[in-house]
Amino acid sequence: MAEKPKKISSPKRQHKTSNKKIKTTFKKSLFIIVSVLLVIALVVFGYFLGQKSETKPMKQGNVSKDLSKTKKPDDETKRVIVKPQDTKELKKPVILKDKEIIKDERKKEKIKKEEKSTKSFSKEERILLAYKGNKPKLVIVIDDVHTKKQLKMIQNLKMKITPSIFPSFSLSKKSHLLAKDLKHYMIHLPMESKTKKFNRQTKTLMKSFSDEQIADRVMELRTLFPTGKYVNNHTGSVFTSNYGVMKKLYTALRIEGFVFVDSFTKASSKVEKIADEYGDAYVRRDSFIDNVHTVKYIKKKLQLAVKKAKKKGYAIAIGHPHKVTMQALKHAKSILKDVELVYIDEIYRRK
Repeated sequence: MAEKPKKISSPKRQHKTSNKKIKTTFKKSLFIIVSVLLVIALVVFGYFLGQKSETKPMKQGNVSKDLSKTKKPDDETKRVIVKPQDTKELKKPVILKDKEIIKDERKKEKIKKEEKSTKSFSKEERILLAYKGNKPKLVIVIDDVHTKKQLKMIQNLKMKITPSIFPSFSLSKKSHLLAKDLKHYMIHLPMESKTKKFNRQTKTLMKSFSDEQIADRVMELRTLFPTGKYVNNHTGSVFTSNYGVMKKLYTALRIEGFVFVDSFTKASSKVEKIADEYGDAYVRRDSFIDNVHTVKYIKKKLQLAVKKAKKKGYAIAIGHPHKVTMQALKHAKSILKDVELVYIDEIYRRK
């Protein structure tokens, strides 16, 4: 059987089919491109629309409506967090109850009022000296105490020596606990000096501090040292020489029941002037005994302190918890025989 001959399409018909395929492919490509561009345009438009809506301020009505939905705490569980004024390092916030906050605010207001006028303090509240006796009195203060070892060295001398203890700081966060079982001690408060390295200690009082910062620091001291009575300055030549900030501190300390003893690190100190305005006794350091770390030098400075005590009835000598200082004091009985060695609180009285 003979095969049927195949139909052969004409060249003209083949050309038409090819053109048709090209047009179809082009349309599809064009459609895809347009679709992609359209999607990109929508995304860009949506992004800018979102940015614009974020910058629009929320209506006041919506804010108050949203806040009204939040649950209000009960009075018993309400707490306010007061951040400690520490320019050197971060501390855990102090959590106070409502009553304590009100009490603190009243104290701050009282400090502001008393700082402006000293007349409100009665004569009965004034701080006086009680140094008269059979012998002149000598107070020996050991500054910079912040470890148990240092305190133990002082106690081992079996002498009436007053330790001045640092408030807690970065190198000794529990130093204030050293005062827990002590009857006689002082608080050694870091204050601004001209030397930058000394101003780095935790919570050093700076002359740039606000009234509130000074008041907060003093109230914190009262919390750390509930039985504390006496405060002296660690360095502090800049702070004590500034009448304005020193009076604020003096007033705040007075209201909290503290007596300020001037370490007298600078002759331009304004503490005497401020104490006179209150009618208080002004007590300052008469001698630093261990600027040079030799027994011979320390004994010589003790002799000068005794001489001053004989002249005015009392004197205050300040040393530091160095081994050589402890050694010199241990062998200074012959030097101290003409004075009565007393704690800092034995030269003060309230009228």
